[in-house]
Amino acid sequence: MTALTIFTPTYNRAHTLVRTYDSLVRQTCHDFEWLIIDDGSTDHTAHLAKQWAEENVIRLRYIYKENGGLYTGYNTAYTHIDSELCVCIDSDDYMPDDGVEKILRCWKERGGEEYAGLMGLDFHLDDTPIGGYFPNDLDKVWFMDLYIHKLHLGDTKPVLRTELVKRVAPMEGFEGEKNFNPVYMTMQVCDQYPILLLNENLCYVDYQIGSDSMSAGIWKQYMNSPRSFQKQRILEMQLVHNTWSNRFRVAIHYVASSIIAGDRYWLRRSPLKILTLCASPFGAALYLLIRYKSQQTC
Repeated sequence: MTALTIFTPTYNRAHTLVRTYDSLVRQTCHDFEWLIIDDGSTDHTAHLAKQWAEENVIRLRYIYKENGGLYTGYNTAYTHIDSELCVCIDSDDYMPDDGVEKILRCWKERGGEEYAGLMGLDFHLDDTPIGGYFPNDLDKVWFMDLYIHKLHLGDTKPVLRTELVKRVAPMEGFEGEKNFNPVYMTMQVCDQYPILLLNENLCYVDYQIGSDSMSAGIWKQYMNSPRSFQKQRILEMQLVHNTWSNRFRVAIHYVASSIIAGDRYWLRRSPLKILTLCASPFGAALYLLIRYKSQQTC
């Protein structure tokens, strides 16, 4: 059994997946397995995976599934992972040459059952950290505190204990909605356990502009997957490690998503009904903004 599984959900990204593969071949530590989850690609992803498996330079498994969106790729990955730790490296991103070594050394020296895992940094291609570094005096943190208290303002790279993620997986989505953010599972795990901070680069991120990117067209995503966002907001309102001011912000988004979804029972479904009722005028205003912005990006 390997110590770490690196999994990569991918859809028609053969042209960038080569870079991900090359970075894994260059790793200074090969105590990992690469799990490619092909979300119904129609390009030559399958051919590349077969070629790499035959080269046998790194441990590799390739799994093909029907297209269902990013979160279904995560669900499939967690079904097949059996290592202690797991991390997602997107198909348009790649690891620094010592990324695996950093992860395993940090976990060996500082890890344990009292932590959800560890969290490193994402870097721009120009070798600068996205959102800067973590505060120097922090060695562990509750996941939500990072964002609520603005301890870090950019993307991060969580490396989670597989057994904990398996407890909350799979994500149950909605038919026709593909934009259900896998952070849903991370929030559940990291509300139960703090996460170690590793103030080093674990991933180079190359943001892709296009409709197939999870980070692209957020306004359209709000409109296309309202029940998914609604479900995420319900979870966020119930997180133990949250603040009331942030719960109010979340309630605003919950109301907006409920309006988009046409949910007449939005108040009944809310775990914080009075707070949600107070947030409803702002949620209605946010709904109008989302509708306007989504039309502007058409």
